Amino acid sequence: MKLLKTLLFIVLFSGSLFAQDKKFTYVQFDVTLAFTGNPKSGEVDEYTNKKEPWLIPDGIGTKLGYGVHYKKWVGLGIHGGLNWDWSNKLVVAPVFANFRLSPKISDETRITLQLGLGKAIALGRGNLTGDYKKISLGIQNDDDILLFIELNHYAFPINNQRDSGNISLGISLISF
Repeated sequence: MKLLKTLLFIVLFSGSLFAQDKKFTYVQFDVTLAFTGNPKSGEVDEYTNKKEPWLIPDGIGTKLGYGVHYKKWVGLGIHGGLNWDWSNKLVVAPVFANFRLSPKISDETRITLQLGLGKAIALGRGNLTGDYKKISLGIQNDDDILLFIELNHYAFPINNQRDSGNISLGISLISF
């Protein structure tokens, strides 16, 4: 919790570090669709005569974040949101510090790596909280639209498990 408070302080009061840019803050909005392995993959459906897919949808999520950046290349922010994990019947509210690294790979394209670390709160499960980690990798265009793949990890006990998480595909809108 101390780390989260320190990062929040740095994000909110570090404007003087980026004073050479006109606008040094960003707002980011993500929407994700989680997938899981299909236990019936490869089997043929007797009604459609089609093979079952390897992956099936397993949840949706959304996140909103605010932070500071330097020339869109590196950024640090505070993010939060909701992730709905269908197979575990779990709704998680993560609050985390987000570090982003976005070097240009062409004139109009960036490759973006984001790392998140914070706390996760399971909604509707009593006092169930734990650690939250995420990593995402994506392609960002000149209009600041980011398409990415993301791995989330929640470290708290559910259904006699110690950990939970998912793999998601997502789209992000960023305003610099």
